Amino acid sequence: MAVKRHIVAIGLNHKTAPVEVRERLAFSSEDTAQILETMHQHHCVDEIALFSTCNRVEFLLATQDVPEAVEALKDFMAEFKDTPRHTFEQALYVYNGDEAVRHIFRVASSLDSMVVGEPQILGQIKDSYADACNYGTCGVILNRLMHKSFSVAKRVRTETGIGDHAVSISYAAVELGRKIFGELEGKAVLLLGAGEMAELAVEHLVNNRARPIFVANRTFERGLELAERFRGTAIRFEEIRNYLKEVDIVISSTGARQYVLVRDDFKGLMRARRNRPLFFIDIAVPRDIDPEINRINNVYVYDIDDLKSAIQENIEERQQEALRGERIVDAAVVQFRRWFRALDVVPTIVGLRDKIEKIRQKELKKTLACLHSVSEEDRAAIDRLTAALVNKILHDPTTFLKQGGHKDKQSFHVDITRRLFNLDESNEKEPEPEG
Repeated sequence: MAVKRHIVAIGLNHKTAPVEVRERLAFSSEDTAQILETMHQHHCVDEIALFSTCNRVEFLLATQDVPEAVEALKDFMAEFKDTPRHTFEQALYVYNGDEAVRHIFRVASSLDSMVVGEPQILGQIKDSYADACNYGTCGVILNRLMHKSFSVAKRVRTETGIGDHAVSISYAAVELGRKIFGELEGKAVLLLGAGEMAELAVEHLVNNRARPIFVANRTFERGLELAERFRGTAIRFEEIRNYLKEVDIVISSTGARQYVLVRDDFKGLMRARRNRPLFFIDIAVPRDIDPEINRINNVYVYDIDDLKSAIQENIEERQQEALRGERIVDAAVVQFRRWFRALDVVPTIVGLRDKIEKIRQKELKKTLACLHSVSEEDRAAIDRLTAALVNKILHDPTTFLKQGGHKDKQSFHVDITRRLFNLDESNEKEPEPEG
């Protein structure tokens, strides 16, 4: 019997889980190989890809057993992250079939992002797909699905105005800075780590004449490279506390597994600053800055979820453009569904044609063996005639199977075809001649 495959998306994001849950399940790039290879070895997982960003952790699967695959992934996440299932299970969503396809198209097109229309997510998904390809966990289904998602995202970006308005995490960071300081000109900035969104936020601050810029990175050479880009100064990680006395804005995105700064680091610090406001933008997941620091007078700590409130003004305009993007996604889901259903039908069509061709060849061989006086030219003509007859006879059944309408009816048609022509019989007997 033909094997029925399913596409499944399972995960959590900024809509279903707060940052304290997302950071517990965030996977680093160093974890990717082990995660993909371990899950790909599970008997119910045929293909798998992983997307892990500051706003989402998602697995995309091709599987023959949806419930078992979902349970296996939940158990794996709990064990790998040493986190009980009950702490994250309620935040998980599971999409199957068309809904899974629609979800990945929306994610790639930035219709599901915290900031609708932000461009970073497509690059992150492309990187995740490249990892899955490199580790051999993508096959025919996910390859086609991912490439389709890239083309859908391109259409949404070029055919709508979804990215036309200034709405981004980095923009939100600048707006929050303005609320605290009024003007940003002359405000000293310290960049911790080399995250892409943090770099974008610094670029926005520089455009608003924030100066000077200091960069601290665990790899000093990388920090030096960034500092040169911003015409700033590279410092060592060990020097961070000293520079907290001097700067006004700290943007952090290090990828550390634990807090880079905790409340104890601030003993005597605000006195040395003469209580000048200190503004932290923590874009890291897991978070870099201990939320307890926010309790200190004149210290303001914003994490990635807090940045939502600073970007509301342009959201409505993007949402209107997003409606056009949703129509593009819906049409693409229908197109992909046709391909995916045809994929399920292909083994049956191939099996049917193979069986009929074997019968043709056997009967042709018997017939030609009895025709001793037939020339080679006539033999070739008879071969062509029988091949043409088979093709014409199978044309309508093949077309019917490929265009079988509703998926349930198509499954029924495939099943009937396999039964009628006995395609699943391992030891096929030669059909008895009539009469």
